[in-house]
Amino acid sequence: MQIGEFADRTGVPQRLLRYYEERGLLTPGRTDAGHRTFQDSDVPRVETIRALLAAGLNTETIRIVLPCTDYRAGHLVPTCTEMLTHLAGEQDRQTASIARLERSKQAIDGLLAAAPPELTDPVRHAALHNMHEGSGADRV
Repeated sequence: MQIGEFADRTGVPQRLLRYYEERGLLTPGRTDAGHRTFQDSDVPRVETIRALLAAGLNTETIRIVLPCTDYRAGHLVPTCTEMLTHLAGEQDRQTASIARLERSKQAIDGLLAAAPPELTDPVRHAALHNMHEGSGADRV
């Protein structure tokens, strides 16, 4: 099937299918005229790619683990040890990223907690601001 039909069948836009090809995730055939052709067997591959993306993996990681991944009944299933090793490393990277985000959030929480009350109460702050603006030459 050509890319338009394949896009309709998988629910993935043509542009994204071309991107998957560019990243080495899909390898469609070509007609004599150079048009992409896809097989029925490419449908589960796209489902697997989508599931791995939804799991938070980038396309480079997906390219590496894709040969060791199956998508059965709506679930990802590892099919070789190399995938587990690579995913454990990815999990460590994500854990470190979460820790960095938590530290950043704590720093922001501290800044917000240290703010003077007149800055934390928008209504009071607006009233103070208006009072200062109206205290000049416009008073009679």
